[in-house]
Amino acid sequence: MDAEEARRFIAENHRAVLATQRADGQPQLSPVAAVVDEAGLVVVSSRETAVKVRNLRRHPRAWLVALSDSWYGPMAQVEGPVEVVSLPEAMDGLVDYYRRAAGDHPDWDEYRAAMQRERRVLLRLTIDRAGPNRSG
Repeated sequence: MDAEEARRFIAENHRAVLATQRADGQPQLSPVAAVVDEAGLVVVSSRETAVKVRNLRRHPRAWLVALSDSWYGPMAQVEGPVEVVSLPEAMDGLVDYYRRAAGDHPDWDEYRAAMQRERRVLLRLTIDRAGPNRSG
């Protein structure tokens, strides 16, 4: 699987597990919803106070596996550098993220207020490796 195939898969399959690196070098895993933005970056929403965000501010690289609804079905794994975008710069991206993951929101003003209350950030992963390239 190359990066473009992985992007197509993640654009249609949002359930994923994100791995970041703790201060001691060990992995920290988080279930997330992932989308692909118009620039081809893998995007995840999180809270400013989340452990994964602290990890990424210290070591800005992540690994993500996106899964299909079928547990033993197709999947995509990507890794690469991550940019953390905080509010207020993140707001337009958070709206785009929601649209790509769930469609239209019934009240965009409420959504924006919730993003501020929750201190949401965007995690934007640039794919520099994708797979799997083999099975079995």
